Amino acid sequence: MKAAYQYKSGFVAVMGRPNVGKSTLVNALLGQKIAAVSPRPQTTRKHQLGILTLEDAQIVFVDTPGVHRPRHKLGERMNEEAQDALMHCELVLFLVDASQHPTDEDRLLASRITGLHFAVKTMLVLNKIDLLPANSAQELTERQAVFHALLPQADVFAISATRGDNREALLAAMLERLPEGEPFYPEEQVTDMFERDIAGELIREAALILLREEIPHGIAVRVDEFTERGDTGAFISATVIVERESHKPIVIGQGGSMLKKIGSAARKEIETMSGRKVFLELRVKVRKNWREDERAVRQLVG
Repeated sequence: MKAAYQYKSGFVAVMGRPNVGKSTLVNALLGQKIAAVSPRPQTTRKHQLGILTLEDAQIVFVDTPGVHRPRHKLGERMNEEAQDALMHCELVLFLVDASQHPTDEDRLLASRITGLHFAVKTMLVLNKIDLLPANSAQELTERQAVFHALLPQADVFAISATRGDNREALLAAMLERLPEGEPFYPEEQVTDMFERDIAGELIREAALILLREEIPHGIAVRVDEFTERGDTGAFISATVIVERESHKPIVIGQGGSMLKKIGSAARKEIETMSGRKVFLELRVKVRKNWREDERAVRQLVG
C-alpha cells in the first residue's frame, strides 16, 4: 500500500546575476519556451513561474531577474522581484557562469542567501561549462572551489543548460530535496503568465537580439490588443516603448526595415509558443526616461 504524500512538490527559485542562463535553464527543463532569452543582460524583468509536472512530482521554477546593483527604478524593482522569490521557496538554485570568475554581483547574491534569517536548501550550479576549453577539468575544479567559497553550505553541480550536460542529474537532485506534498497547479499548466504577456516578452526578446547595444535596456513592450480570430489564429497589436527620440528611428529602421525584422522574428516565436498562426502589428512610441518613473515601471513591467 502506498504511503500518503509520496508525491513531491515545491517552489524552486532560479537565481543569479544577469545573463548566467536562468531562463535558458528553465526553458530547457520544461522542454518548451516560456521565458524570453537573449545575449543581453537583464532580459528577465519580473519573476515568472515555469511549472514542470512529472508522474510523481511537480516543480514550480521561479525564474527571477538577475540580481545586480541598480541604477534606476526599474533595476530596484527587478531586485525586489528576485528577493521576493528567495523568501518564498523550498529550494534555491544559485546559478553562476562557469566560464568566468566570480563577480561583485555573484558575491552580492551569495551574501543575501547566507544572510537570510531562516535556512533554505541551496544548490550552487555552475552553468556554461560548454564554454570552457576542451580538457579543462582542472580549470573547472578550481572554478568550483572559488564559487563554493561564496556559499559553503550549498551542494555543487556543473552543467550546460544549452548542451544538456548533467541537466538530468540536476533535475534528479532537485527532486530529492523537495518536500512531499500535493501539486500546486493543474497538470496541463506550464506557466502563470497569460499568452498575451508571453507574446509581449517575445517581442522584446526579438528587439534585444536585433538592436544595437545602447538601446535594448531602455526598451519595453506594451501589448495593446490580443484578439482571437477562430481558425485563422490571433491578432496582436503592440507598442515598442523607447526612452529617447533618437532611439525611435533606430528601432523603426530605414523604410521600417528594422521594425519588420523585429516583427517577423517575434511572430515566429509566438507562433511556435502558441501553436497557431499569428498576425502581429507593431508601432514605436517614446516615453522619456520611463525606467526612472515608478508609475511607468509598474505599468510596463508589473
